[in-house]
Amino acid sequence: MTLRIDISGLPPEGLRFAASPLAELTAMLHVLAEPEHHPHLADWAADVWAGLAQEPAERLREAEFLWRSSQADFLLPARPRRTLAEELDDVDLIDDEAYVTAALITTCGGNRAHLAAPSPLTDASARERALDLAQARGPRQEAFAERLLADPAAVRARVRHTLELCADAFFDAAWAGAAVRLATDLRLKNDLRRRQGLGAALASVSGAVALAPDGDCVVVDKLQDKATSAQGGGVTFIPSVFNRPHLVVVHAPGWQPVVQYPVAEPGPAEPVSLETVTLRLEALSHPVRLRLLRTLARGPHTTRELAHAWELSPPEVSRHLAVLRRAGLLTTERDGRYVRYTLKLPDLTALGSDLLAAVLR
Repeated sequence: MTLRIDISGLPPEGLRFAASPLAELTAMLHVLAEPEHHPHLADWAADVWAGLAQEPAERLREAEFLWRSSQADFLLPARPRRTLAEELDDVDLIDDEAYVTAALITTCGGNRAHLAAPSPLTDASARERALDLAQARGPRQEAFAERLLADPAAVRARVRHTLELCADAFFDAAWAGAAVRLATDLRLKNDLRRRQGLGAALASVSGAVALAPDGDCVVVDKLQDKATSAQGGGVTFIPSVFNRPHLVVVHAPGWQPVVQYPVAEPGPAEPVSLETVTLRLEALSHPVRLRLLRTLARGPHTTRELAHAWELSPPEVSRHLAVLRRAGLLTTERDGRYVRYTLKLPDLTALGSDLLAAVLR
């Protein structure tokens, strides 16, 4: 499954790499709301919560639906600015219809089409549908949705003030360190783009991002099949220190595409594609293949040895081994007239974390 961003005919300046204070604050807020997604930042999150005064802590919990399970589109700017205040000013210019729809999507968890037309701000049945969706997710979501629909201006002002409180409480200090790493990443991306082209720059963003062979589309490996277009406004790639392991994409109609990606860190391998994870899960779903892997876990074996061990025919074993090889779980080594199969134990061991990374991505 992939998310495709049409960039056909887009001028070079239409695809930009830029840092965003608001997007990075949003990533931090997600860490605070879902620290289990980010175990490497658990200590940071605990320290922030411990140091928060009562008012900002209550406000964060009150509005966490804007960044907990997904991020509201208006929190990832397509035109990043130098300061958080400037980006919040841009958010203030978004009309109520777009702001409320984006907020309800993250708050209610419903289908965008169901919440966008007719508008829940003007249509009674649409309003009830939005509140029903929010109620199903819990009383706090319902209360937030009620306030948002009753007085969008007041909620918007309150959300902005909450983000400003975060700046004083923890963001400014964290941003000072993060901005240096983001600037370094941006220099590397833009230099790679100049020297080797857009495809190389996109590949360096993540193993889950690629330029299509015809150069007309950016392909993002996500747990969804979606398509959007960068025509008219371009597409923005925003690095983040705090959003690992997520790869966040704004792709809704009416919004310019934005991709927020984690900056590279030494050590971890590139993410395994969803297609590879799916192949491996399918390969492991057959009881015969599990039996073969049980034997291969003890050491290399030939097809005939495996057939003898499990009282199977060699052609049947060969068919199952071919599936496991396509999934990347086996290696082969020829020894004279024999071919020995070896289990790639590290890849099998990592399957759980690969699956989690694909789901969180």
